[in-house]
Amino acid sequence: MDWNQWRVSGDHLQWRDQRVFYRMGGRGPALLLIHGFPTSSWDWQPLWRDLARDHQLIAPDLLGFGASSKPYPHRYSIFEQADLCADLITRLRIDRAQVLAHDYGDTVAQELLARQQAGDLPFQIERMVFLNGGLFPECHRPLLLQKLLLSPLGPLLRHLIGRSALRRSMRRIFAKTSPPSEADIDAFWAQISEHEGQRCLPSLLGYIPERAAHRQRWVGAMQASICPLGFINGSNDPISGAHMLARWRELLPQHGAIALDGVGHYPQIEAPAQVLDAYRCLLRGDSMLSPPPSDGVKGR
Repeated sequence: MDWNQWRVSGDHLQWRDQRVFYRMGGRGPALLLIHGFPTSSWDWQPLWRDLARDHQLIAPDLLGFGASSKPYPHRYSIFEQADLCADLITRLRIDRAQVLAHDYGDTVAQELLARQQAGDLPFQIERMVFLNGGLFPECHRPLLLQKLLLSPLGPLLRHLIGRSALRRSMRRIFAKTSPPSEADIDAFWAQISEHEGQRCLPSLLGYIPERAAHRQRWVGAMQASICPLGFINGSNDPISGAHMLARWRELLPQHGAIALDGVGHYPQIEAPAQVLDAYRCLLRGDSMLSPPPSDGVKGR
């Protein structure tokens, strides 16, 4: 399903004077899917059909991303995005859910977990699984372009961001053996550029210093969690690959983690069959991967 098909097959809700896109499907226990930066819920498209066999899927585009509103100027924050996710689940009258998150979405998920522990979450998180992301800010290695956009030069440099720059950045963070296709790049750029979204990129990148400022809250929430956690890590990711997994195993040895060798920063797009198999292993409480399934989603 391409980006246009995806965006016309979802719904919108009015939230704080903004329109928020979300997509639902499937039956079973609720599974909240939280995407990463700078893309959207479309990232879950390769896993959608198979996950929907066992789960009721809820996949929003966070504020400033994809087909959701992109207010500008606006001070985006992880706390605001967590409010959005919590309000969406509440409006859908869901009282318990699992969470699968990636990249920026990992940090939103960490904040939801912290709220649950404080008794401030209107639904119960039953399980949380993370894909590649900056869970531990001391191990996060952002791209040079991200650092520049976050700097005082960001408002000037955003005018230079186009499809070609995006293509170069994505090819750096995908594994060399599974580069993004030109169709993927087209979809990514369409998501970013919709509603002039590139002008929001410097503000959205505020999540990087937020991670450092709130490390104790967010890492502490994982360390204190009685909710089962899991980590599926594309080891060839220069931003949050094998070095992030090593830190997980050091700080969270009680929680399962699975390495996907030869996979980069976007495991759900690069190797969906492996991610699906890893996710099912973690649901069983198993951190050992079985061979990829012979049916269902195919790897690229």
